[in-house]
Amino acid sequence: MSIRNALFLSRRPAAAFVVVGFFWGCFAAHVPVLKAQLGASDALFGLLLLGSATGLVSSMWLAPRADRWLGSRSMQVGAIALGLAWLLPALITAPLLFAMTMGLVGLASGLLDVVMNARVSELEARHNRPLMNANHAMFSIAYAMAALVVSVTREVGVPPVIVFAGFSICAILLVPFIRMDVAEVPEEDGYAGHYPFWPILLCGAIVLVAFMSEATVEAWSALHVERTLGGGAAEGALGPAMLGLTMAFGRFSGQAVAERFREIPVVIVASLISASGALIAAFASSPTMAYLGFGILGLGVSVIGPMGLALVGKMVPAHLRTEAISRVAVIGFSGFFFAPMLMGLVSEMFGLRLAFAAVALLLITAVPLALLTSRRLVSGTTQQKGPA
Repeated sequence: MSIRNALFLSRRPAAAFVVVGFFWGCFAAHVPVLKAQLGASDALFGLLLLGSATGLVSSMWLAPRADRWLGSRSMQVGAIALGLAWLLPALITAPLLFAMTMGLVGLASGLLDVVMNARVSELEARHNRPLMNANHAMFSIAYAMAALVVSVTREVGVPPVIVFAGFSICAILLVPFIRMDVAEVPEEDGYAGHYPFWPILLCGAIVLVAFMSEATVEAWSALHVERTLGGGAAEGALGPAMLGLTMAFGRFSGQAVAERFREIPVVIVASLISASGALIAAFASSPTMAYLGFGILGLGVSVIGPMGLALVGKMVPAHLRTEAISRVAVIGFSGFFFAPMLMGLVSEMFGLRLAFAAVALLLITAVPLALLTSRRLVSGTTQQKGPA
């Protein structure tokens, strides 16, 4: 199946992925500006981002309920809420208020993240096609485009709130295209199975590793280039842009890989590749070498998260698929908020170089997680077949 066909089948959630990518790319390239605006140290800034983590964790319980209530308009409401929420942190200069407004961002982002991933999983089941990588690639493209735009706006001195407002307008223009009916799947007759705790936990951990690593580069790559390697504002913004571009390429390639190879071997190889990129970025001697590291990391990490989300969709009963996807998505996307805090603490104590080296160690942990998931997948398949 071609990438074009995959995007056509999932065009509505793909537009929602674009909305989310716009705002996080804009934020990543603005991190040095927002940090200076707050007058925060590395550790304090990372701690303030826990506000968004609080909002995201709340969405774990709220998103499935909101989805049932809003139905076909869930993604539309999430996109509008996210566009409005991002206007607030860009205006704030008080650290406590910044953390509170980031809580609203986390809540809105979590709602949209959960719903759009669940919709993709529903479409995968309906069409019996892998679609997750192509949709996450659209996030990466939008993320990279936003970061590139910010590299220009920062150079000419445009205030962050103006740039965020521009992306909010783009999000609102996309709202009519992301309405999608919810697929109601009744419980299987006579179903007496247990709640799929282990598939959710293991796949959630794999996605968490991927998204924590991705979030670290998003939030701190610009500072690494500017502060550690002496780059300018435009050079700093190119750090997250390089990540987004290579992740888009990796995910579009992953769409083809997903149709030819099983998920577990791909996750293992990708984790090793991305870990090598993190080490190159950690010990780079110039912005160019750092871009190379970010690029290799992006290529590898790009497929780990989508593969984890696709795996849980295969490991649970059909009537629990949306709920399982929502749980795994929230576990994984929490990495976007906890990682910057941890990165800030490590950076404060040991510097950004060792902080990026720690990302390499984190990525290696995806290997044993993938092997455990493989054993669980084989065990579940055997149980479904029953005794011979």
